[in-house]
Amino acid sequence: MMFEGFLIMCGAALATGVAVLRNRFAGFRAQSVEDYAETLPRFDLRQHLNGPMRCEGVIYGPLGRVASRFSARFDARWDGNKGVMAERFTYDSGTVQEREWRLELGNDGRIRAEADDVVGTGEGRHAGAAVQLCYDIRLPAEAGGHVLSVEDWMYLTPGGTIVNRSQFRKYGIKVAELVATMHKLDDTEIQKAA
Repeated sequence: MMFEGFLIMCGAALATGVAVLRNRFAGFRAQSVEDYAETLPRFDLRQHLNGPMRCEGVIYGPLGRVASRFSARFDARWDGNKGVMAERFTYDSGTVQEREWRLELGNDGRIRAEADDVVGTGEGRHAGAAVQLCYDIRLPAEAGGHVLSVEDWMYLTPGGTIVNRSQFRKYGIKVAELVATMHKLDDTEIQKAA
């Protein structure tokens, strides 16, 4: 009986170890900015996240099903290495959310980011065609007011569209994932929006 208990504990430890190693070396969180250093086109936030933009995406809940869909308009402006990006999200529920990012780029590829719902300062890096940003976000009171850890990745496609994938975690457990596309508005789209 004692030997069977020992085997069960060893099996559980092995399964936990495999899960940890998988996340560390093969999962979403295993990628690093250096993995994309040589990829083209180069993602320049001041160029590719600049001016009026459109964003569309989905948010997956903890069970992997779509929990929400949204469209958004962004307007980003830069003054040297400091930028402000105003965001206006419209969710499929009819809810509208406005946010504003305050960004600062370092000469070494580092990024600092602040927003009113971000706890502290977000930090990230960019290299090649990718940008990574990590931060803690406080959900609105109507969504429980929880603080979630976010790992946000943006990838620039050869056609200039930005693909955004973010994972949200509470106590290290993934509770949501966001996938979205962003692109600059052309003159016709800007006139329609006015």
